[in-house]
Amino acid sequence: MGLIEDARDVAREFEISSAAVNKGVKEFIRQMDEGLQETGKSLSQIPTYVTAVPNGTEKGVYLAVDLGGTNFRVCSIKLNGDTTFSLTQSKVAIPRELMVAKTSQELFSFLAKQIESFLKTHHNDHFEEYHQRRKAGEPVTDDHFFKLGFTFSFPVHQIGINKGYLIRWTKGFDIADAIGKDVCGLLQAEIDALHLPVKVAALVNDTVGTLMARSYTSPGKTGTLLGAIFGTGTNGAYVEKLHKVIKLQKMEEQGGYDDSTGNMIVNTEWGSFDNQMSVLPNTPYDDELDKESNNPGIQMFEKRVSGMFLGEVLRRAILGMIKDGRTELFKDESSGTNDIHSTCTIAEDSPLYRQWGIDTSFLSIAHEDQSQGYRITRQALSKDLGVDAASSEDAEAIKIMVEAIGKRSARLSAVAIGAVIISTGNLTLTAGDAVDDEQKAVLEEEMVDIGVDGSLVEYYPGFEQYIREALREIEEIGAKGEKRIRIGIAKDGSGVGAALIALVVGERERE
Repeated sequence: MGLIEDARDVAREFEISSAAVNKGVKEFIRQMDEGLQETGKSLSQIPTYVTAVPNGTEKGVYLAVDLGGTNFRVCSIKLNGDTTFSLTQSKVAIPRELMVAKTSQELFSFLAKQIESFLKTHHNDHFEEYHQRRKAGEPVTDDHFFKLGFTFSFPVHQIGINKGYLIRWTKGFDIADAIGKDVCGLLQAEIDALHLPVKVAALVNDTVGTLMARSYTSPGKTGTLLGAIFGTGTNGAYVEKLHKVIKLQKMEEQGGYDDSTGNMIVNTEWGSFDNQMSVLPNTPYDDELDKESNNPGIQMFEKRVSGMFLGEVLRRAILGMIKDGRTELFKDESSGTNDIHSTCTIAEDSPLYRQWGIDTSFLSIAHEDQSQGYRITRQALSKDLGVDAASSEDAEAIKIMVEAIGKRSARLSAVAIGAVIISTGNLTLTAGDAVDDEQKAVLEEEMVDIGVDGSLVEYYPGFEQYIREALREIEEIGAKGEKRIRIGIAKDGSGVGAALIALVVGERERE
């Protein structure tokens, strides 16, 4: 059997049939419902206490801050009321010593000082007017304060729109005395110590922010149903009927929320869908990746979908072929006819031999390579992976496997998207379904709007097309339903989205 057929055999291991897609959707819906009823399930289904989405007509200036890792970002967003906005921002690195400070006060004081500096630079008139009113003893109302959305990308137990207790630090932070404390309260205390005209209005998850950002900027009359991230990681947040969030009533400690909309945005944390592996596809390469990861048995959906893991799946598939004495990948037999008539060699320190050695960008390059003899892929093999003088057949074999891994990721992404659409009843039959699709466009109010962000969905070749192909195969959606699904990029959920959540909270408080 030849090399190309060997590669196709490997590629077939990553195929997901229509039947498997439909089975996955049904199980995803079951796990969604389970997560809405009680905590501790595969799908966390976390209530966010955000109960409305913007429609693009909102106006005003709102603040957002983003502590997502080693940088701290401060933004102000001016909403123009016509689905457009302008953004001003600054970013500063967190000093290493503050990431491991003895007290949380040291870190949060630093963050508050960055907010103060930003206000003095970009909103000095407002800042000075507020302080003059204070000095003169004049009354200061809620309208004198900026509402701020706080994107805090660490595990928290959220019990209200602006209240959440830190569960643990990640990403190199380690400040023991912050564990178990309300992070919004910690930031507000330091803001108040500096007498800044700022109120922390909302604790924000960046996926929820993606949903909000898309809902503000999306065309048409319908609000956005789902915000989804398909990048280094993957997650989704969607608009759920409040009465279905049954566990909210069971929670011992919870903050207040506005129930007038009848809705609540739920953060699925769908990276952990089907950790028990009842329906997710599996290969020896997935098994090896999981066993050698830092969280075996956890985030099993994410390990098959997100950009962080696709390169590692490919690396293990390539190594499997290299170690299999029966295949000819990167062997002299197949490389003797390459352009430069030299034998293929793999450097001893090749990233192929190192965990996480292949970046997902390599998959994008190989996937879209249409050059003669797959010259671009062969160059990338040499430059990025230390594989010199690979043949065009070698490159074609890699491309076949890459396409299969990327397609599997997209089809699994469609399982999550499809399940949310079906579960929420957003494709139920309406009068417009009687309209002939060939003669008249789908009515605007029947569109289901999805906001997406992340490098995979934005840059990976054909990712959305693969998603749509799988959506058409889902029984409850079909070709007709897929036409009603609008997918649009929603940028900057942690900035614009966070500011919009602060806006929605402020609007509800005023009503």
